[in-house]
Amino acid sequence: MLRRDDQDATIACPYRPQDALAAANRPLPRSAPAVLERLSGNPRVRAPRGGIDNGSTMSVPLQNDSFLRACLRQPTTHTPIWLMRQAGRYLPEYKATREKAGNSFMGLATNPQYATDVTLQPLDRFPLDAAILFSDILTVPDAMGLGLSFGAGEGPRFAHPVRDEAAVAALQVPDLNKLKYVFDAVKSIRKALETTDAQGHRVARVPLIGFSGSPWTLASYMVEGAGSDDYRLIKTMLYSRPDLMHRILEVNTQAVTAYLNAQIDAGAQAVMIFDSWGGVLADGAFQRFSLNYTRRVVAGLKRESEGARVPVIVFTKGGGGWLQEIADCGADVVGLDWTVNLGAARAAVGHKVALQGNLDPSVLFAPPEAVAREGVAVLDSFGRPQRADGGWDGHIFNLGHGISQYTPPDHVSALVEALHAHSRRLRQPG
Repeated sequence: MLRRDDQDATIACPYRPQDALAAANRPLPRSAPAVLERLSGNPRVRAPRGGIDNGSTMSVPLQNDSFLRACLRQPTTHTPIWLMRQAGRYLPEYKATREKAGNSFMGLATNPQYATDVTLQPLDRFPLDAAILFSDILTVPDAMGLGLSFGAGEGPRFAHPVRDEAAVAALQVPDLNKLKYVFDAVKSIRKALETTDAQGHRVARVPLIGFSGSPWTLASYMVEGAGSDDYRLIKTMLYSRPDLMHRILEVNTQAVTAYLNAQIDAGAQAVMIFDSWGGVLADGAFQRFSLNYTRRVVAGLKRESEGARVPVIVFTKGGGGWLQEIADCGADVVGLDWTVNLGAARAAVGHKVALQGNLDPSVLFAPPEAVAREGVAVLDSFGRPQRADGGWDGHIFNLGHGISQYTPPDHVSALVEALHAHSRRLRQPG
């Protein structure tokens, strides 16, 4: 995991049973600039100044819609592929663009033009079937005032972690104007994805995925202040002051719902919820502190935009033991890490959700022929997407987690080429 300097930090929140119920039911501060209603209704958030204007992108059809079709368990000519962190440090062109941004991750992410350039770089190099917004899951807590930074070789860090009752009470759903750079990037990417087909018609190359961290994963970073290898601070709060933990998760749930809906309004054609730290929880705690809040986010999302369904993907790293419960959260797609047997997962839940995954990212360090072989094995584990009864199950090929910065780009080329070819063969009769 990411390194932490504050190994000896403690949570200043001793457990007081007499306060638990009152604190758990404490309403959000009325001073919050964009407080939402509870998720039983539609969230009310101050939209970015000037509103959402997608320009001409609303009328441009997709040239390749295989990703969206697979998300909805509809027939496709091949298994679509995209890769978590597909725009990143393994690409020399990414490094060059980051240098232009002052070698700053946030310099890239907060500049819509740089974010657009970086988002499209893997699509220009590989025939991928979807683009994903270049951003970070921690933009939401940064907008809450926690002071996000990315030190060289350190990963993300917050200057103002949330570790005591006063800090928890001060948390507010952020004004979405503070995240306008994200929505501007979505609009810019949608426009940049437009091209002209062989008949001279304007089309969009592939769909665009928006994303956010889950309420639990965001809370974990907010309390720990950075990545963690023992989750000591967040789990101390969870078990000693569950009332404080629930309040953080309530604020995060409302913020994530509003944030993803604003991405959809800006032009995201699918959205993904990354529950990267869900798998560190014990059974029972996962359901109460992670899945319950993810389910509420999913329930509050806009599911149609531009006249089409907006698929929702939920990915819980380490969540294979809760596959059935995650599949019932309301999402269209469940992402799987590399520890899960894809064929068994399809047999268990493939009749109600599409599946995404799940090659071990370390496979990409092997020679290209081994990479191709292992990728084909994942496809074979899922099997022919068309069932014997004529219906279709959905599979989107991905890694079981993010691509490593040390991955040779030509190995990704070998993977994508092998997957497209073999998945087409799987759809042939006989």
